[in-house]
Amino acid sequence: MSVCSENLKKTALYGKHIEAGARMVAFTGWCMPVQYSGIIEEHLHTRQKAGLFDICHMGEFYVSGPSSRADLDRLLTPCMARLEEGKGRYGFMLNGNGGIIDDLIVFRTGEEEYLLVVNAGRVEADKRWIRRHLSEGSEFKDSSDETAKLDLQGPASPGILSEVIGSEEVKRTGRFCFSRVSMEGVPVMVSRTGYTGEDGFELFFPVEHAGVLWERFMSFDDVRPVGLGARATLRMEKGLSLYGNDIDEEHTPLEAGLARFVCMEKDFTGREALLSSEPEIRLTGFVCEGRRAARKGYNVIVNGSEAGEVTSGGFSPSLRKGIGFCYINREFSAPGQVITLIDAKGKVEIRAEIKAFPLI
Repeated sequence: MSVCSENLKKTALYGKHIEAGARMVAFTGWCMPVQYSGIIEEHLHTRQKAGLFDICHMGEFYVSGPSSRADLDRLLTPCMARLEEGKGRYGFMLNGNGGIIDDLIVFRTGEEEYLLVVNAGRVEADKRWIRRHLSEGSEFKDSSDETAKLDLQGPASPGILSEVIGSEEVKRTGRFCFSRVSMEGVPVMVSRTGYTGEDGFELFFPVEHAGVLWERFMSFDDVRPVGLGARATLRMEKGLSLYGNDIDEEHTPLEAGLARFVCMEKDFTGREALLSSEPEIRLTGFVCEGRRAARKGYNVIVNGSEAGEVTSGGFSPSLRKGIGFCYINREFSAPGQVITLIDAKGKVEIRAEIKAFPLI
């Protein structure tokens, strides 16, 4: 167990993590659990049964009003006209150069109301950008401090959630759809989304009820708490990008291989930059020959020359090998390309092979 410094923010579940013996670390200004029983064990348990994640540090914004759809169409890459009430879309908020200010999920929660779920480390930057670009016909509300978020992920999740709710209805909720239910008397918005590549749900509810719902889920034998460590390995195996590592304002969705989440049929900030650019690099995955993994910042070498840089890396509990993401020159981005990964000091060399996402 470890305790973070006092200047870091703490979620409403901080005490629960300390009680569970979690190792706590600093993450985007928050004190968060990185592991409980161990990263590999938590990873495999999520793949086989169900993992419970404290994601209360994420940001939640509401944009509403008669101009909300038009404003969000200009601000975000998904097509708002196609977003029906009760559904969500993954996409980006871009700057004028096409760089990714943030990746997010936008839910249509009402006729003229939308919920944006944003990364914890981008809350203030996103807030400033959105407010600056909203018209008078739209209202903005930051509900981050009032909202708790738990993620229940893994193949056992639908059954567990159905038992907590007392209804099988949640099993019929489609991907990127949400419903409103009651759990232990708490009003909860449940979306069939997540960041592990497994079937699962994200739960949004008033922050004062976080402890009650955490304990309710933890009462199931098939549920274990999971920290940031396994969250990272789970998302890497499935090819899910992390903001600040794999995507940022210096890279576009086209370079990141995420063009499918950009609706080019409408006008939005950054569209012209995307239309006028031809990406020379591409984000792709790699699998190492052995257990040793490259880390962020390692150089990617092809035929003796530098061809890219590692953005994420770690050990894959499923493959029992090192895996990761890298930006690499497009000519070398085809699956099967052999690469060498070298640390900044030139002391560590790892042989790997390019592999398309997902990596398992």
